Formats: sequence, structure tokens, C-alpha cells
Amino acid sequence: MLEILLCSVLTILPDYLFRRFGQGKRFGKEITLYSVWFELRWGIVSCLMLSVGLITVIFYYHPSTKTATLYYRTVPIVSEVSGRVAEIYVNSISGEVKQGEPIFRLDSATQEAAAESARRKIAEVEAAMVAARSDIVASEGKAQEARSGLQQAIDELETKQELNRRGAGIVAVREIEKLQNVVSGRQGAVAAATAAKQTAEAQLSSLLPAQKASAQAALAQAEVEIAKTTIRAGVKGRVEQFTLRVGDIVNPFLRPAGVLIPDGAGRKAITAGFGQIEAQVMKVGMLAEVTCVSKPWTVIPMVVTSVQDFIAAGQFRGGEQLIDAQQVVRPGTITVFLEPLYAGGLEGVTPGSSCIANAYTSNHDLIASGTLSTTRSLVLHAVDATGIVHAMILRIQALMLPIQTLVLSGH
Repeated sequence: MLEILLCSVLTILPDYLFRRFGQGKRFGKEITLYSVWFELRWGIVSCLMLSVGLITVIFYYHPSTKTATLYYRTVPIVSEVSGRVAEIYVNSISGEVKQGEPIFRLDSATQEAAAESARRKIAEVEAAMVAARSDIVASEGKAQEARSGLQQAIDELETKQELNRRGAGIVAVREIEKLQNVVSGRQGAVAAATAAKQTAEAQLSSLLPAQKASAQAALAQAEVEIAKTTIRAGVKGRVEQFTLRVGDIVNPFLRPAGVLIPDGAGRKAITAGFGQIEAQVMKVGMLAEVTCVSKPWTVIPMVVTSVQDFIAAGQFRGGEQLIDAQQVVRPGTITVFLEPLYAGGLEGVTPGSSCIANAYTSNHDLIASGTLSTTRSLVLHAVDATGIVHAMILRIQALMLPIQTLVLSGH
């Protein structure tokens, strides 16, 4: 409407003034409701053509969209294990939580039983280590006893053999053979005692420490499982829609317990979707303005900080079916991220609020560079100047938004 009014001032109004004062034609006489279309045909046709051109320039170089939202990230409150809720620390549907603060706890009887079993196993291994030390001492005593007996048998055998060499027949051959068998037996006893000691030492130095380490690892794992039963806030934020109660079953794959909204979420940037035809116009650094439903009668200056190079409607996942272009029912948009031009620009805007956004093309730097011709500089000046029309439209929308929402929408 503003474009048509502006163009009519430059086309229809001069045509009427010429008819009125140049040709003497007056409304109600020569110019009537039926003849005005013929009398002002040049002005009307020129107005239509100029309006179409102006609207095209404005909407192309200064794009606008109603698809702008202040998105925010949420964190699902999910336990790492399944179980039944035993205790709840958040006593209302919503509430503030700090990082690391517990939210709820699952029944940990099974995990505590596993931890107690691991502790008992550690105590059992430690007792076995004490017994192994005693076995080493006992084996050392038996080995010493066996060595003493062996030495005594060897001395007695050597004595009998020496006597037998000095005089034949003093010692019976059978007795010497008997002593030799005793020495062999006591050598076996020494070897057995030594082996028993080495076995006890191996148990004390290798087997039992390994069993203790395994039991300690099992205890650590059980304690980790116990810690998993207490679900804590990973970040500082606010718990919303927390309807969990004692006795409920929680499954990490099927049922989240609630939603945690991080502190400061939805306070940084607005995500807007502009038409695909604006792909060549949208650039990082463009100035923009938004007005949001949750903060009416306010126009917030913004700046384009990022332009997504891909259109979400064209994405696909590899699978067993071929892609058909007709599956894309609606054309996608160019995703643009807008941040406040000044600190605190989004204060008072509720996260998730819908907004109307305008972006403005600026050729000031290009014109100031002095590399353009006069004609092109004038054209670019005119293109930049048309942005004021969209700025006026945005302010009218901001003014009418509460009225349209509360009165004209059927409330």
C-alpha cells in the first residue's frame, strides 16, 4: 500500500494536475467515476508499472520474513540406567537447578548389593593374603626341617661308607643302601617343602593381588553404577514440565523424566528463514530489524552474523529407496542467524517467540570506494533509500501486531 501511494504521487498526481490546470478538466464534470480511468490512463498505468518495479526492488534488496523464531536448546533429563524412582529432589513441576545438583534418584538396591559383594571379596582376598604369609612361614619351617633331616642322613651315609672303605664287612651293604634311600627321600622332602614355599610366595605376590585388584575394580564399577542412579543437572538452568513421582519407572530409551533449559538459552540469536530468491542478497554483516510477538511495539536492531549455505529441504539420508524430487512438498528457505546490534537487545523477548524480521541491503562502502560510475552510484543510492519503505512497514506491523492478535484474530 505504501509503495502504491508513493508511486501515485509521482504518476497519478502529476497527470491529474495536468488535466485539471492544463486542460481545465474538473472532477464531477469532465472527470467522473466512469471517465477517470480514461482521463488518467497514463498516470494509472505508470503508477502500476512503477509500483510493481518498486515492490520488486524493495522485497529483493530488503527482504522480509515472518518465519523468525528465537530458538533455544533444551536438555532432556534422562537417566543412564533403567529403574524405579526412589527419591525426588525437585518438589515442583518447574524450578531452578545448579550444575551438579541432584534432580532425582533411582532405587539402587541391586547396585549396592554388587558393591557389598565386591567389598566382601576384597576382605576375603586380604584374609587369603594373611593366610598365604603364614603358609610361607610354615613352608620355610618345613623346608628347614627337611634340609636338616637330609643333612643328617647324608652325614650318616658318609660315615658308614667311610667305615666300609677302611674295613670290609664292618657295615652291611643293605644298611648302606637303606641310608641311600633315606637320603633320596629326604631330598624329595626338601624339594617338596621348597615348592610349597614358592607356591605360597607366588600366590602372595601375583595371584592374590590380581584377585584383589579385580575385586577393587568390581567395587569401583558398582560404585559408578550407584552414582548413575542419582541423576544430576549437567548445566545450570531451569527444570520444566517435571512430572516424575516416586515409584515411576524411568527408561533412558522410552521415557525422559523432564526437560532442562540451560541458563541463558534463547537469549543470543534469532533464526530466520528468508526466501530462496534472496540467496544472492543475504550476506553476513547486513543490518536487520525484528519485532516479536512477546515484546510488542518494539523494533529491535539486529545484524546478520551467519548465513547457512544449505537449504534444509534438500537433505536426504541414504537408504534403500530412490529420491524423488516431488517428495519435497514445500520449498525450503535460506536460514539466517541474527544477533542484537547492541548488548541486551533481546531482553524482554521470551525464548521461542515468533518474530517478523527485515534485512536491509547497504551499498555505502561500495559507493564510497569511488570505483563506480555516476549512474550506478545513483541507482545503488536509490536501492538503499527504498529500505525506508520496508522500515516503515515493519513499524506499522509492530504497531498493529497487538491489535491484530487480540482483536482481529477472533478473540
